[in-house]
Amino acid sequence: MSIIVWIVIGGLAGWVANMIMKTDGSLLKNIVTGVVGALLGGFVMSFFGADGFTGFNVWSFVVALVGSVILIGAINLLTGKRA
Repeated sequence: MSIIVWIVIGGLAGWVANMIMKTDGSLLKNIVTGVVGALLGGFVMSFFGADGFTGFNVWSFVVALVGSVILIGAINLLTGKRA
């Protein structure tokens, strides 16, 4: 069940992050961006003393979204792309 939660929240977070950062991507790219973003967001949140990805809830979506936006921003910075 937890893998499905990661895929669902990751896909939604990746999709919203792509909309925020004005990039485009397929369903698979959104899921990968969201899952990697959830891992990155969990690391960032634990650095500040907050909980990371905790399950199927709004907080986990926010963590994944923050991590996804950071990930897309870092990729755009490294590749020289602009929104």
